[in-house]
Amino acid sequence: MIKKRLIHSIFFALLDGIMGGASWSLFFAYRKYFIESDKFGYQIPVELDGNFYAALVLIPVYWIGLYFMAGQYKDVWRKSRISEISQTFTVTVVGVILLFFALLLDDAVSSYQSYYKSILILFVLHFGFTVITRLLVASWVKYKLRKKHIGFNTLVVGNNQKSFQLVRELMAEKVTQGNIFKGFVSINGDANDHILKDILPNLGHYKLLPELIVKHEIEEVIIGIDSSQHADINKVTDVLEDQQVVLKIIPDVFDLMSGTVRMSNVIGAALIEINHDSMPQWQKLLKRMIDIVASLLVLIIAMPVFLVIALVVKLGSDGPVFYKQIRIGYKGKPFHILKFRTMIQNSEVAGPMLSSANDARITPVGKGLRKYRLDEIPQFINVLIGEMSLVGPRPERKFFIDQIVQIAPHYKHLHRVKPGITSWGQVKYGYAENVEQMVERLKFDILYIENRSIAIDFRILIYTVLTVMQGKGR
Repeated sequence: MIKKRLIHSIFFALLDGIMGGASWSLFFAYRKYFIESDKFGYQIPVELDGNFYAALVLIPVYWIGLYFMAGQYKDVWRKSRISEISQTFTVTVVGVILLFFALLLDDAVSSYQSYYKSILILFVLHFGFTVITRLLVASWVKYKLRKKHIGFNTLVVGNNQKSFQLVRELMAEKVTQGNIFKGFVSINGDANDHILKDILPNLGHYKLLPELIVKHEIEEVIIGIDSSQHADINKVTDVLEDQQVVLKIIPDVFDLMSGTVRMSNVIGAALIEINHDSMPQWQKLLKRMIDIVASLLVLIIAMPVFLVIALVVKLGSDGPVFYKQIRIGYKGKPFHILKFRTMIQNSEVAGPMLSSANDARITPVGKGLRKYRLDEIPQFINVLIGEMSLVGPRPERKFFIDQIVQIAPHYKHLHRVKPGITSWGQVKYGYAENVEQMVERLKFDILYIENRSIAIDFRILIYTVLTVMQGKGR
């Protein structure tokens, strides 16, 4: 099913490209027969030169790129027809305005009214062609889902009457939303006593979820637990943290009354979707572009400072200039974080240790570097190669992570995003000197992940710059 959806995404993108090329071709004819003939007072013969053929290649690529940045090709089977109209409208407005300033502003026109006509005609042509084909395709997808020709392999977690009623309701529907149930897992007790055993296969305990997701190609997990049972829900979400599945919870009356449940489909059961991905696709791409540009600028502009610091560190104490340490990054993958060395050589012969405010291992040069956080300049190399970002939770060592998850299993949520040179936890809490302080700082980093945006990143960067300028590092 996952491969089939990828093929559909590619098909949708190709359709967008074809519609983009068709609308541009008609707009090209409109410009020649109406805009330019108004200017010159006679009909100009249409000549299909090299620029026209180049546009037939570049314009479709341009539109596909815009729609990709807007996240239009993500979860194409889950999109509603209403959202297709609104999202296509928004992207078309932005795309037409950019095309106008890039390609049409220098057109030979008889009056400024011709500019307005050009924008309007291009918008109507592109939006009309694209939205009609998208609605036809979306209707086709809905038909295939409801007839169960395609769908989402689904697991149920829970052991109560509510989950039984939901599954029975979804399985009995003639017009479905695409759930293909593969089985259930239990939270507590013996799974053989599960209320769902007569209608779904028993797949075992919830701790087996990661391997079951791979084995059955699961795309959706419905948690059939009361939304008030936070401890059980947290246990499940912690296990599923690094799994690429959609999580949904069966709501209770309080959730319905409080407005937590948002209705996206007229047909189907009401469910709360746990969505941790608060940053739109275009912001993710922009964030990465900012990371690359900022890292290059810092590494180029600060090169003289870079060389001076390297010399001072080398002359200040025995040992290498740079200090490499293995940290755990995005999706739990280890990487080597780079720093200017600020401690004496072999400072952890007794095992991993966190630094403190009056740590005797810190060299005199290291104290100055830490005060203004100059020791972290080499981390812009980590950012440039994609291991880190400018803003994100600070990466930790596996030695300390293993201790943190014993107290706070939800620490693994931090691995959903790239680690950063600075973070909300760093700004709000500062450096942590022990595991307990790491756990305390954790809430700020989780709050950032759940609300992250380009605007928040800029605010964190501003506060970080102020901290550095005031010498409040450590």
